[in-house]
Amino acid sequence: MRQLNFRRRARGFTLVEAIIVIVITGIVAGMVAVFIRAPVQSYVDTAARAELSDTADLMMRRMSRELRLALPNSILLSGDGRSVGFLLTKTGGRYIDVRDKPPAGVLPLDFNNLAATAFDMAGAAPTGRQTIVPGDFIVVYNLGRGQAPADAYTMQNAAQVTAVNGTRVSMNTNPFASANPSMPSPESRFQVVTGAVTYQCALPSGGGTGTLTRFFSSQIPQNVDVPAPVAGTGQLMAGMVAACEFRAAQLATMQAALVTITLTLRHPNGERVTLVRQVHVDNTP
Repeated sequence: MRQLNFRRRARGFTLVEAIIVIVITGIVAGMVAVFIRAPVQSYVDTAARAELSDTADLMMRRMSRELRLALPNSILLSGDGRSVGFLLTKTGGRYIDVRDKPPAGVLPLDFNNLAATAFDMAGAAPTGRQTIVPGDFIVVYNLGRGQAPADAYTMQNAAQVTAVNGTRVSMNTNPFASANPSMPSPESRFQVVTGAVTYQCALPSGGGTGTLTRFFSSQIPQNVDVPAPVAGTGQLMAGMVAACEFRAAQLATMQAALVTITLTLRHPNGERVTLVRQVHVDNTP
């Protein structure tokens, strides 16, 4: 009698009971999935938008910072608006002018003597990252394309630095003396150019497969009206580019320009972010 009761107590679930449990569990899991799916998808979308926003904002800041350092009147745009190029400056200063009647031993920047390839800066020489070094370019009174001889892209108002000794700068030539007419700066100003920068968007098929690349050349491209042809692979700044546009407008009655940058990034999951930034560029030569 006791053995029979033991066998009854040890009996397991029937097949029907197991199936009922499985069905109920599936229903509960389905209901939970319905409620969880939306928050999970929202998190994924938010993370994608944050990634796109951070990338776009970082690129905008980088381009804005360098555009503000562009040599006055040196910005060039491609016809399709997908490339912008300019001459990058790192510092500037004032040169000793012959009209200042400097004392003996102080060299002015001579706009008449081709053999005078050295001049003294007014004040202390720049230091740190702004230090003038051989290979840099001295540019005086740049008015931009079509304004020769005051056009750095023709090298008629730009000379390469060969040596710096204190406040004295030596150049490979003196193009300022050969310019016709002579174009000294009204305020005896000069800028120091380190090279040419080009930002170029490549959009092979759209849909977020494009790239934004920065190219740099330590030379000044000559006689160009659009961003200079690039060489090498450049520096990849951003992927997932769906669209980009660079526009520039000269501000009326002001020696300044307004550059508008529009950048659209698209994540593989379909999320899209568009940022627009306007950069004020000083064009006072």
